[in-house]
Amino acid sequence: MSGKRWFTSAFAAGLLCMVGFVLIAYWISDHQIHVFDDKVIGWVQGMESPGLTVVMKSFSWIGSGIPVAVITLAAIVILYFVLRHRSELVFLAALAISSSLINSIIKAIFRRDRPTLHRIAEANGFSFPSGHAMATIALYGGLAFLLWKHAPKLIGRILIILISLVFIIGIGISRIYLGVHYPSDVLGGYLLTGALLAIFIWYYQGYLERRGKKRP
Repeated sequence: MSGKRWFTSAFAAGLLCMVGFVLIAYWISDHQIHVFDDKVIGWVQGMESPGLTVVMKSFSWIGSGIPVAVITLAAIVILYFVLRHRSELVFLAALAISSSLINSIIKAIFRRDRPTLHRIAEANGFSFPSGHAMATIALYGGLAFLLWKHAPKLIGRILIILISLVFIIGIGISRIYLGVHYPSDVLGGYLLTGALLAIFIWYYQGYLERRGKKRP
């Protein structure tokens, strides 16, 4: 994909995600989104079974703080010491840190309480936006972008996208299934970090183009 197409695509995706997040935030603050939340919660938790609970707890654990930190650190070590992709290391680390900081700020602003009905797991802190959803987009979305750039064949790129989507969607649904987040928390987290990821991609592609032009 050419540089101009990258810029246009990243800008459009970021703008759409940000508009979506602003709408969800407004509906939450105006108490207009409970019908959507209740319907999705009823559908997701209606599938409850012992086996599915184990799967959902596993997805939720993968998206929690320690596993995300370990996977991010492992990716950074590989990028720096094995592949020598220092700029990609900075991209992934800055994305993860920015996502975490923004999540803390937005939660402190909205101070939305977590759901209280049918809790299968326990969680602390405020609910909106979902920290798991934001960390998942930052980690697996960021890795998917970096790996996609180096995948030589279409089938490899498709597999990268599919695997990333499995983790992203699975972790998001798990938080609803376990009763620790509203669907709007998860969707808001996806959209907010999706906008952040688009901004990072836009800036990173611009950096690569500028660096390429400086080379003889």
